[in-house]
Amino acid sequence: TSGDAEVQRTMMQLLSEMDGFDERGEIRIIAATNRFDMLDRAILRPGRFDRLIEVPEPDEEGRTRILEIHTAEMNVAEGVDFEALSEDTAGFSGAELASLCTEAGMFAVRDDRTEVRTEDFEEALEKVSTDAENDTRYYVY
Repeated sequence: TSGDAEVQRTMMQLLSEMDGFDERGEIRIIAATNRFDMLDRAILRPGRFDRLIEVPEPDEEGRTRILEIHTAEMNVAEGVDFEALSEDTAGFSGAELASLCTEAGMFAVRDDRTEVRTEDFEEALEKVSTDAENDTRYYVY
């Protein structure tokens, strides 16, 4: 498809540019992808990117902390159990957890409340569905 062709053109341009670098001291190039499986082997050869660092999905403790961080500025009801919520969000990325918190806040706003309750998080979680066949998470609006 034309999208694949564009990815290939971009990759070839990136490889070409990287091969043209001269040593100039303390210059670092950092790149990130969520599709490591699609990277061309040529870009991973020694001398281009010397270190590969994998950042896995957060574990239960990490998800709890992420939920706490993204709700720190929110007026959250005392009964909200982030540990229980983190159990229900296994496989979520940090960005998905942030979206979940935002959506929970929106449910409270729509109900003309200033406090985000457990029900708001439950409703927000219901909005997020997982397609088990290809493990893709999508939002239902």
